[in-house]
Amino acid sequence: MARKWWTMVAVCTATFMLLLDITIVNVALPAIERALHASFSDLQWIVDAYALALATCVLTAGSLADLFGRKRLFVTGIVLFTVASAACGLSNDALFLIIARGVQGIGGAIMFATALALLSQEFHGKERGTAFGIWGATIGAAVAIGPLAGGVLTSWLSWRWIFLVNIPIGAGAVVLSLRQLRESSDPEHSRLDPVGLVTLTAGLLCLILALIEGNKHGWSSVLILVLFAVAAASLTVFVISQATESTTMIDLSLFGRPAFVGAQITAFAISSSMFAMFLYLTLYLQNILGLSPLQTGLRFLPLSVVSFFAAPLAGRLIAHVPIRVLLGSGLALNAVAMWLMSRVTTSSHWTVLLPGFVIGGVGIGLVNAPLATTAISTVRQERAGMASGINNTFRQIGIATGIAALGAIFASKVGPESFGPNVGAASRASFVHGLHDILLVGAIVAACGAVLAAGLVRRRDFVASGPQQAG
Repeated sequence: MARKWWTMVAVCTATFMLLLDITIVNVALPAIERALHASFSDLQWIVDAYALALATCVLTAGSLADLFGRKRLFVTGIVLFTVASAACGLSNDALFLIIARGVQGIGGAIMFATALALLSQEFHGKERGTAFGIWGATIGAAVAIGPLAGGVLTSWLSWRWIFLVNIPIGAGAVVLSLRQLRESSDPEHSRLDPVGLVTLTAGLLCLILALIEGNKHGWSSVLILVLFAVAAASLTVFVISQATESTTMIDLSLFGRPAFVGAQITAFAISSSMFAMFLYLTLYLQNILGLSPLQTGLRFLPLSVVSFFAAPLAGRLIAHVPIRVLLGSGLALNAVAMWLMSRVTTSSHWTVLLPGFVIGGVGIGLVNAPLATTAISTVRQERAGMASGINNTFRQIGIATGIAALGAIFASKVGPESFGPNVGAASRASFVHGLHDILLVGAIVAACGAVLAAGLVRRRDFVASGPQQAG
């Protein structure tokens, strides 16, 4: 088989592995909670540590790959991810698992940042479109399979195997990459930005920490107020540095195009609402309804399958329907889905979520393909890599902040005893009430995103090499 196809196999294997670990973990969280005696904030951090590392490191990883070599960084990312996966699987306390998840996220960011560059150097012309299509399908498959795979591994083996299964896959990917990938670099266009990396990471870390710990320490406590102040100061310095430094991780001029801004709002809105909601829906299905991890994964299957098949349909509709219509409709459907799911009561069965799962799956599918197109087609070709990285950053920031913010609202409605299995009637009622409230909040966030996406993503903002759109 030609080198380029081996490159495709290596890149898609790594991409599948790193994205699977975003969705596969949710179903195992109740089992992790029991095994490690984890608190509710621990569960939030197990997801957020990974998302936060992906969000803050992906742009820097791309610059390092340009400077030191894409193959070298890609292999380094796989090794780091694999070693961190082993550490996750062997964790005996929640803090160790959270730290290992953060390291795993750094490895994932390195792999994700170099994936498209490795494909671009091997595939050209029409073949490049085919390669990107296969890579996109891999992303969809990882998101779709994650909940079911997590349920199978947790129910049949142990929650530890959702991490340990990465070891043989990662080892195989390292061997394949070392043998088949071709080294390349572009040091002249590398944009290392240590000030941006430190200030963005510090700002987001303090913000999420404040949101997660606010209920515990009190929103007016010195600790929480200091965290919010440091977050605001760090993020302000980050924006100033991006506007004034000569070499930055983000070109702020890209945000001068309304369509580019609309793409980032869309990415943040869908991630902070529907994707962040998966954690709380999983806790409801297992801790309140008493379903096993496998049964929970099967309940998520309608959403996963529908979104998987809706995505390529949306991709074909781009040539016939304005992208703003697809993005706005997709977010609107997610808003409707969460509103429908908010009808949950203490006597509900899991089927109360089914209409929302199906409609939400359609909405996710309608957003994903047009969103990727919008992110890179509203900028010049030489800025496509940065634009894609910024969009992925907003996706992960949305997940991290969404889980933290929704969790702050949720935790204010329920007591600690409501998060364990076999809860009493009062705790069950408070849990369902809290879930109802955050589903409505998520619906409002998605609805606002729909309005902004429809208004900002304009046809005239797409560059000449962008997609041919309907009027």
